[in-house]
Amino acid sequence: MNIELIFFFILAAVAIITAVGMLTSKNSVYAALHLILNFSTVAVFYLLLDAPFIALSQITVYAGAIMVLFLFVIMLLGAEQISAELNLRNLWPAVLLAVILLGETGYLLFQKLGVANVLDSASGTPLADPSAMAHMLFTNYLLPFEVTSILLLVAMIGAIVLTKKEKVERRQP
Repeated sequence: MNIELIFFFILAAVAIITAVGMLTSKNSVYAALHLILNFSTVAVFYLLLDAPFIALSQITVYAGAIMVLFLFVIMLLGAEQISAELNLRNLWPAVLLAVILLGETGYLLFQKLGVANVLDSASGTPLADPSAMAHMLFTNYLLPFEVTSILLLVAMIGAIVLTKKEKVERRQP
């Protein structure tokens, strides 16, 4: 059993634990934070597959932009309030999983792959080449790409419309 397989099983466990945590969390903000950690583990999976561009895209697009949108909608809806007190008993599993993920990512980036190896492998894999992936995305998959962007826009507008409060006109006596 090599080190990559061990890392794969550890990452798989972290991904499953964060997915279950996301589904079972009573607080929607904490569920969104679990989802960010899950997106990060998927990005490390891409690093294991020698696809650094897709890993960076995963972090930038999903853990960055879309999660900011989700948190904005959650806060706009006022679904839940984060408690002012931090419960350390519930914090240690998240810290442990984040440290494991950080350690694995650091090992993969600095020991196994190295900077030169990442740059060399990016040109060999078709999906790791940004221009080839952009060409494929905007030719073969243009319709799903546009449908996804419109769906996100409609969801955001729907959340704003649902939370809009009616203005009550006051009559002057």
